[in-house]
Amino acid sequence: MPRIKVIGAGLAGAEAAWQLARRGLDVDLHEMRPVRSTPAHQTGQMAELVCSNSLKSDSENTAPWLLKEEMRRAGSLLLEIARGAAVPAGHALAVDRELFAAKVTSAISGAPHIRVHREEITWVDEHEGITIIATGPLTSDALAREIARLSGSGHLSFYDSISPIVEAESIDMERVYLAARYDKGTADYINCPFTPEEYDRFYDALLAAEPVEARDWEKLNYFEACLPIEELARRGRDTLRFGPMKPVGLRDPRSGKQPHAVVQLRRENLRADSYNIVGFQNHLKYGEQQRVCRMIPGLENARFLRYGQIHRNTYINAPSLLTATLQMKAHPNVLFAGQICGVEGYTESIASGLMAGVHAAAVATGSEPVPPPRTSAFGSLVHYITNADPKHFQPANITFDLLPPLDERVRDRARRHRLQCERGLQEFGAWLAEIGINSFAAD
Repeated sequence: MPRIKVIGAGLAGAEAAWQLARRGLDVDLHEMRPVRSTPAHQTGQMAELVCSNSLKSDSENTAPWLLKEEMRRAGSLLLEIARGAAVPAGHALAVDRELFAAKVTSAISGAPHIRVHREEITWVDEHEGITIIATGPLTSDALAREIARLSGSGHLSFYDSISPIVEAESIDMERVYLAARYDKGTADYINCPFTPEEYDRFYDALLAAEPVEARDWEKLNYFEACLPIEELARRGRDTLRFGPMKPVGLRDPRSGKQPHAVVQLRRENLRADSYNIVGFQNHLKYGEQQRVCRMIPGLENARFLRYGQIHRNTYINAPSLLTATLQMKAHPNVLFAGQICGVEGYTESIASGLMAGVHAAAVATGSEPVPPPRTSAFGSLVHYITNADPKHFQPANITFDLLPPLDERVRDRARRHRLQCERGLQEFGAWLAEIGINSFAAD
């Protein structure tokens, strides 16, 4: 049986390779880093996280939890590693990004049936063998042109930005407090409270800050769910207070009152020696970032380990190109996974890699790939990227809006979400049995 090619050893590619290998199939996993780097990556490690270190909510009966629970039951390697590399983050699953990447790299590099190649791939043979393209949002220009050839149309791109990271010892702990929103989970976030006057001064400075100059060829087509903080601020003076700086549920224990606005800091690693400024992705010059962010209470003397930056994210027009099993309609031996196929988010990328691996294994063994049920998080995510309006397609995270409604109307939102999760997991379990994957659930 010929070896299966997986291009890209990020979250999706690493998971896809693992799913293939655990089924006894031989895999050639190609990763261009560190031979050729990207504008955002800093290492050659597999599954390096370049934006946030959070895999989002782990609270039961939320949409991100449902996706993770399905991944657990399907035997996701990267989810298992993420839990082993977790750092305190309230009700969210966040990881020590260096430890996470190191563990993934070690597991994949040492796995039977996987052969790792450190080289850039610029050509895909759509007629022979099976290929999974999981090169992510920072796909090289050469491979992007090859994908455009395969698809018969141009690829889409949007721009994404990443948040600054500050050194923990430089935070003035006298001016901040520890709390989780609505006291959910443990108080793992550092909260920087603003008075109305402090907020107004910060807001005015942010609007006046000088951005990085766009190159002539750049079209800044930002992804709506990940707007730079300065772009969001331009929508109105109180927009930030109802977005990344909302104080709701973050009562200051020292005063017993809710601040006017709050900036949250989240741990970057287990050593707790660095913190991410949550939601502060931006496209400002480094000097301006330092000046504006030092106006945040508690960060007056902050030392920055990484400044925010902007980078190109590339993705295909999945609704016009892919089937429900992530295969190209025109070239069934070519599958896509990860952000390049139109999912947004770390967990979503891993899940799509898992699905691509399962479907590619079916093709390789002469079976018919079976898409996950529409009621599941897996199925709803794939249904969106393969059935959205091609003319207005944008990447999406998993949300309850993607899941089909219940047959009966349930007004109580918490009960409605619980019932949707129960239905999804039940039908997902039946799908696992149908395709021969034993459930990894405890009960």
